Amino acid sequence: MDKFSRIFERFLNAGKDALISILQEIQREQGYLTQEAVNEVAVYLQIPTSRIYSIATFYDQFRFSPQGKNHVRVCNGTACHVMGSGKVLSEIVKELKISAGETSRDGSFSLETVQCMGACSLSPVVETGGDYHGNVNPEKMRTIIDQLRNQED
Repeated sequence: MDKFSRIFERFLNAGKDALISILQEIQREQGYLTQEAVNEVAVYLQIPTSRIYSIATFYDQFRFSPQGKNHVRVCNGTACHVMGSGKVLSEIVKELKISAGETSRDGSFSLETVQCMGACSLSPVVETGGDYHGNVNPEKMRTIIDQLRNQED
């Protein structure tokens, strides 16, 4: 428990209601939730790991694998969907050879779909590294991916 003791100390006597906050802190520190982290939180809060997973998987903020160097988020909200986010997502899958929720073998890219980014007037929207790209189509997405690849070189 030494690995997470600093985090647990901030939540002394907080009880089971601190679960989400503790998971957020661990993810902020590690980048994602490992099996080890879930096990240690389970021991600390005296909660079954299955309960932690059922709660953590309910919220899309939690990840169970590391993100790629270039994390690509595709909005799949109603406006983006209607304006063609499905075609954009298909292009990303084809180009990167990963599906939503996956990270490329070399760790260069990861892909995530989200329900809304709050930029409906720019539909479809893709976010990479904090940059929002609006009115994205498959061709524009290929250009974005090429630019991200070139930044790695």
